[in-house]
Amino acid sequence: MGIGPGSFAPETLLVAIGNSGRGDDGLGWAFANRVRQAAGFRGPIEYRYQLQVEDAELISRAPRVVFVDACAERLPGGYEWRACQPARHFEFSTHALEPGTVLKLCHDLYGAGPAALLLAIEGARWALGSGLSRRAERNLRRALDAFAQGPPDSACNGYPVARGNCGAGSAESTG
Repeated sequence: MGIGPGSFAPETLLVAIGNSGRGDDGLGWAFANRVRQAAGFRGPIEYRYQLQVEDAELISRAPRVVFVDACAERLPGGYEWRACQPARHFEFSTHALEPGTVLKLCHDLYGAGPAALLLAIEGARWALGSGLSRRAERNLRRALDAFAQGPPDSACNGYPVARGNCGAGSAESTG
């Protein structure tokens, strides 16, 4: 898999969220590993078990951020692009923060507002243990193909509006 020309500018930050020791929760990291091995993507790649307050500073330096995380929801085609907007209110948790909460902190603390997307990838198995389920592997390949094409050019400034509860804060997708 190569990343399509012009799919993502070199300053695009990829933030992979997950835990490779919890089955399909490792989808974000597996995605980042394969993108790192592929030709074409030149942006920085960061790995996180979960999003934290400190990540607001990290993303404040990027004009565009793509969060990649596992999802317990059924998704059309096994993955879904979702626009990320800053949360309206700060919601603190000692466990994990949603991408929108980190974006709000980024705006409030650093005056930055990067364009942000979540690439949610459907998983099936969340128990302790390494390796992905067959469904997760299939969905990972589909998501990588979609990433190589670049985000869709549709609603919400070129990206579909988020729905459901996937990402850093959903119980099934974090350790």
